Amino acid sequence: VARTLLLIFFCFGAACGEQPSGTSSAKATQSSAPQPPAVSSAAVSTTASGPVEEIAAQHVLIMWKGVKNSKGVTRSKADAKKLAEEVRDKARKGDDFSALVTQYSEDSVTKDGLGSLGKFKRAEMVKEFSDAAFALAVGGVSDPVETGFGYHVIKRNQ
Repeated sequence: VARTLLLIFFCFGAACGEQPSGTSSAKATQSSAPQPPAVSSAAVSTTASGPVEEIAAQHVLIMWKGVKNSKGVTRSKADAKKLAEEVRDKARKGDDFSALVTQYSEDSVTKDGLGSLGKFKRAEMVKEFSDAAFALAVGGVSDPVETGFGYHVIKRNQ
């Protein structure tokens, strides 16, 4: 139930309605029927049995002033990117990702769960996030991914 509510908030409650000015679209689709986003075959995770339908991941969210739900955040977009890159570098050097979530993430919905998004399908997250998460190998950590919420550093867990 908590995972379902989290996914509903992340995709529909927060991302699929409004779009902050100056950012790329946070919506996967405008139609009422879900449609998978078009991606290159290089960005589609596969197994011996075909494309991966569902993955599990964690993320750290770094916001800047003016993005969705950034009330009280004063950092600039450039500073947010620099901080997200630092988090990425620490994660890739072997720092515990859950500890990085606790220290840096500004996602009030997933922070208590150590940034865990549980298992999700591609269409359940905004396009930029899904494209990056599904392109990662298990255990991989993404470069900062810009969405309407800020910069995400994503770790694929499954």
